[in-house]
Amino acid sequence: MTAGTLADQAYRQVRTAIATGELAPGEKVTERGMAERLSISPTPVREALRRLELDGLIERIGPRTVLVASIRDAAIDDLAEVEVGLRGLVARFAARHATADQLDALDAILDRADDLLILLKERNAQERPVDRHLAELFDTMQQFNDTVSACAHNPVLVRMLEQSRVFSRPRRRELLLRRVAADENFGMERYTSHRALVRALRAGDSATAERIALEDAQGGLAALREAL
Repeated sequence: MTAGTLADQAYRQVRTAIATGELAPGEKVTERGMAERLSISPTPVREALRRLELDGLIERIGPRTVLVASIRDAAIDDLAEVEVGLRGLVARFAARHATADQLDALDAILDRADDLLILLKERNAQERPVDRHLAELFDTMQQFNDTVSACAHNPVLVRMLEQSRVFSRPRRRELLLRRVAADENFGMERYTSHRALVRALRAGDSATAERIALEDAQGGLAALREAL
């Protein structure tokens, strides 16, 4: 793995730790300590901290020491705005460039998700365990999102989206599963928008596709923030 890739990885991990409160406002962070925590060398950590300083998420107090900035909520809101905007752009590009096979794949994924939802409702009604099925549903919807991203046929844009995510994939999964376990109807109002998104993609309606993706991303991030 190259130093640049390691720096990107360190940037995402530290940013997620700040976003979730794992690194609290005012907490002191050293390059060496963070390198040990992430099991990488100090060099990529140094580059990651420089980027986080530019983002306003940390404040430098010494050559190798920083503090987590006290403006965490405002900074996270800024990051969330970037992620939401990029999700919308991905959908806009997908409406222009999705292939017939990709669109069929999206419908097939949603068909599997529908089957899982029916199964989850049945098991909930019977008071039977649903953890495995919830995890499978999450993975299915993650596959849907990844396929929408692939439909954009724009690797640079998709990479920017991955780097801008407020919550890492493991953290997002943890929070979503927690919310659904507590409320079986959680997210259902947004789930129905996925079929509408596929219809917009099939019609090549980039404006509608972008609007649907923006609304879904805003709702999803708001729900994850509430789960913290």
